[in-house]
Order: sequence, then structure tokens, then C-alpha cells
Amino acid sequence: MSGANPLDGFVVDRAQIGWVGRDLHRPECILAEPDGTLWVADARGGVMRIDADGSQRLIAQQADARFDAQADLHARYTQGTLPNGLAFARNGDLLISNFGTDLLEVMTRDGRTRTLYDSIDGKPIGKVNFVLRDSKDRIWLTVSTMVNPWTKAVSLPEGDGYVAMADERGLRVVADGFRFTNEIRFDAREEWLYVVETTGPHVTRLRVRADGSLGEREIFGPSHLGGFPDGIAFDAHGNLWGTLVMVDRIFALTPQGDLRILIDDGNPEASRALMENWERGTATMEHMAAARGTLAPWMASITFGGPDLRNVYVGSLMGDRIPWFRSPVPGLPMVHWRA
Repeated sequence: MSGANPLDGFVVDRAQIGWVGRDLHRPECILAEPDGTLWVADARGGVMRIDADGSQRLIAQQADARFDAQADLHARYTQGTLPNGLAFARNGDLLISNFGTDLLEVMTRDGRTRTLYDSIDGKPIGKVNFVLRDSKDRIWLTVSTMVNPWTKAVSLPEGDGYVAMADERGLRVVADGFRFTNEIRFDAREEWLYVVETTGPHVTRLRVRADGSLGEREIFGPSHLGGFPDGIAFDAHGNLWGTLVMVDRIFALTPQGDLRILIDDGNPEASRALMENWERGTATMEHMAAARGTLAPWMASITFGGPDLRNVYVGSLMGDRIPWFRSPVPGLPMVHWRA
């Protein structure tokens, strides 16, 4: 995209950060509706609905208390139900990629839940991470790894993650070999699919063909982002915003692939120890737990919302509320449901 970039000289002003929600449980992914309603993934087995006036209500078929009951950090993030990625189904239901149960679920707005997919080609689907719906009503799904527990996959030299797509022909793998596949996004014209490889650690993009198959594949931006990318979202100028989980930074990749750090909320010493141990293959859960910031501990996702799509909401894996700030450029509108 030609012209000056709205992010030129922009950094997040900590004094201008606001807060949404309270007593949230692992608010990893956030959906924003035009009327100001937020839908937030919740480790009790559903989503927290936060209305524009700040009132909130947990929506779940049956609340699950295991996340709170686990004193051990490893058990807390590897066992039980862990709603992760969210997307709107065409009718307004919520598609939920459950990182704990390894299922793609669909939940009505009053909490009735059913399994949409639990296998692919007759085999368990794997560690389901994120779900996305495109303008053609196709459902795209990421699977981070087939390794269980997933923490063992952090140091794998080769990736076993994949991207699957569901249309009228069913669910099928369309690309594989990713290092811990995480969030995915399309550009404005849905010509490229951008794939986060958390332990890449980088973003890969693939050309999207008309039939949903994927072609040309390349790393977009730096081959090493300086931390573990997790969530991504496009703004209207074509900048790809993202988070670096655990080292807790928000970054942007310009349309040319140049890296910009918009805020660094990490613990420098702990972040450095984590990355050094990861490079040596000796990273542990203790290294991960120590590397976190204070705004949104273990930053996970980026969501543009508000009436002008300039409110930026930041999801996290350890936070209990959601920080938000104003962007100088609106976000790229997401595919919403149709009444």
C-alpha cells in the first residue's frame, strides 16, 4: 500500500491504556461486535460476554472449575477444557477451538455446545488452536502439534502443525509442516493466508487459490521475531499486528515486512533467559512462567473493535482483565455473522 504508514512514529502510550472485564479466566481470544459487545474465551468452558456498558455474563453449557483447581502450572495449561480461538459462525453461533479437549466446537449464544470436528482422515485432530471463517463461509482451523502434552513440542526442531479447511467437501489438511501453528488471518482480498509459527518464530504466508487450496509459501517479515508470536490481526493500511507471548511485546509488520515494536511489557532478564534456553533446547515451564509482563501476562491475541475499529483489545493466557488502547488506524473488519 502506497503513502505514509499511519504507524510511523507510533508507540503505545501506557498512560492511555484502559481496561475491560473483571475476574476473567484465560481470556485468550476476543471477538468484537459492531455494537460494542465482546465475546471472550474463558477457561471455565465457554465465553464471557461483556456488553458495551461493562456488564458481563459467563456463557457455558456447564462451568468447569478445573482451571482454578490446578495448583500446578503445567497441569493448568494442559488439562481440562481450554477454549482458545473464537470465530462467528454464519448464524451468529460461536466456533470454539478447544485447546484442552482437542475439539472444534460450536456453541449457541445461550451456551448449548456440540462438537463440530474431533478427527481428520479418521485420526484424532490434534492440538486444536485457532479457528477462522472466510467470506465464502469456509472454516479454517489450525492444529499446533500432534504431541501430547503440547509443552514437549516447544523445542521440536521440525514442526508437525498444520492448517485444515472445511467446506462442502468436509474437513481436510491444506498445508502442514508448521512449527506450532497458531493464529491465522487473511489479507483484505483473501489472496494470502498468514500463519503464525510460534516456535518458528515467524509468520509464514501462503497463496490462496479459488478452491481453497494453498500454493506459494514464504516467510513474511523477519525469520526470527525475537520472541514467540501468538495472535495476529490486520489493520486497514495492511500492517499485520501481533503479540509475542511470554516476552509480552506487541509488534507490527508493515506491508513491506518491516518489524516495528509498538510496546514491550516483558521482563527483560526473564525474557532473555527464556529465549536463550529455547535456542539450546532446554526451555522449561519455569522459564516460560517467569517471562511475563503486567499489562496482559502472556499476551495472546489482538482484536480491533469499537465503532471505528480503532480500539485494540489484547487477550492473554494469564490475565484476568483486558487492556485496550486506541490505534492511529482502524482494523480490518472481520467476517461477521448474518442475521
